[in-house]
Amino acid sequence: MTEQQPAREFKHGLGLLDSTMIVIGSMIGSGIFIVSADIARTVGSPGMLLLVWLITGLITVTGALSYGELAGMMPHAGGQYVYLREAYNPLVGFLYGWTSFLVIQTGTIAAVAVAFARFTAVIVPGLSEQNILFVVFGLRISAAQILAISSVAVLTFINARGLREGKIVQNVFTTAKTAALIGLILLGIIVGRNAHAIEANLSNFWSASWTHVADGRIVSVESLTGLMILAAIATSMVGSLFSSDAWNNITFTAGEVINPKRNIPLSLALGTGIVTVLYLLANVAYIVILPVAGTPGAMDLMGRGIQFASSDRVGTAAATMIFGEPAAVIMAVLIMVSTFGCNNGLILAGARVYYAMAKDGLFFKKVGSLSTRSVPTTALVVQGVWASLLCLSGTYGDLLDYVIFAVLVFYVLTVIGIFILRKKRPDAERPYKAFGYPIVPGLYVLCASAIAMDLLIFKTKYSGSGLIIVLLGIPVYFLWKTFSGSKQEAAR
Repeated sequence: MTEQQPAREFKHGLGLLDSTMIVIGSMIGSGIFIVSADIARTVGSPGMLLLVWLITGLITVTGALSYGELAGMMPHAGGQYVYLREAYNPLVGFLYGWTSFLVIQTGTIAAVAVAFARFTAVIVPGLSEQNILFVVFGLRISAAQILAISSVAVLTFINARGLREGKIVQNVFTTAKTAALIGLILLGIIVGRNAHAIEANLSNFWSASWTHVADGRIVSVESLTGLMILAAIATSMVGSLFSSDAWNNITFTAGEVINPKRNIPLSLALGTGIVTVLYLLANVAYIVILPVAGTPGAMDLMGRGIQFASSDRVGTAAATMIFGEPAAVIMAVLIMVSTFGCNNGLILAGARVYYAMAKDGLFFKKVGSLSTRSVPTTALVVQGVWASLLCLSGTYGDLLDYVIFAVLVFYVLTVIGIFILRKKRPDAERPYKAFGYPIVPGLYVLCASAIAMDLLIFKTKYSGSGLIIVLLGIPVYFLWKTFSGSKQEAAR
């Protein structure tokens, strides 16, 4: 008779610094260097551009501070999935996990991996999306897609080696890209500032307008007043919100954080606060270097402005004004470092959600196991395979657009969960209580709900599709429960 092996458990190996690095590293990807162009086209002026980023930052920090209460109360692997399950019921938790696996987490991993490949191609042109290597079932597979999948595989392997290896990569790459972003901001404000750009931006600082573009040409420029200003701000926040997203990933790793009741709330506050300040300063740098307004057919950077920077690469345009021709390579390296570190955090944390679901019998049983190195290796592999398939599909960008609405809905439901759990479990230990409760969490719910409704009205196609993806999880949940129940009955 063999002696039963003790159940494997997570190792507590993430301190406050490591946790904060996961928050910062998961948030900063390539978005801050790109999405300001689309925001500038939608709101039309420097003041409005900065206001969009400020509102995004306030919403992000407010949400993070609210999550701190739930993180301290339930420091378990799976984070947000656990909060939704406990505040509502297993179905709501499953819908979040389902959407996260299908699109939110894996789609973001795929998009970030492809961004890494695209900017690598700036240095090594043979790795571009135009270099088609072969065709499989009608899918044209490019060198960029293979590189993207390879980066996901490498990071999955590193994190499967153990938590220590994953956090070392996270800390190194997050430190490097944060330092580089700070350097770019300082050089932009001190060295790169341009008198003509500053004069043009100051003369048009609050003149809100919506530039409608089709086929690379301006169709119309709509002056914004009254409620349309609010509608434009909310619509333009799609890019800034995604650039500021993934801060909740640290909650997924709660089972591995040292003193999670203290360190997770603190890391959420510190990480989101630091990134918000950096993002605001990056946009200040952009508007002292380049005019916001521009035209798509202009031959130089000043003429194209922030609105029509080539391929929306505002960061590259700003760096070119500072460094000249080497800027393309400098920015490519910066974004390669940024996206590689971002994906490490996403891959490390995301697998813990599927692990928690599997422990509840809502995902494949094997996914709920830990390796001898105390990491959910199977969950990491399953996540990596699906993210790689999304890299090949070429649809990850569309999928991300589809779930913006769903992401906001789950954030709102989670913060509402604070109010529900205060009623359901008034005596539960709460080492940290939501800042400004009930006013601040309430304001978050109102603001995020308003943005979600705005997206439902002005981006109905994407928001409706995102809602469908979420709702498809309902029959899947009941089928899974029925199937797993039948298997358990048969095993008796």
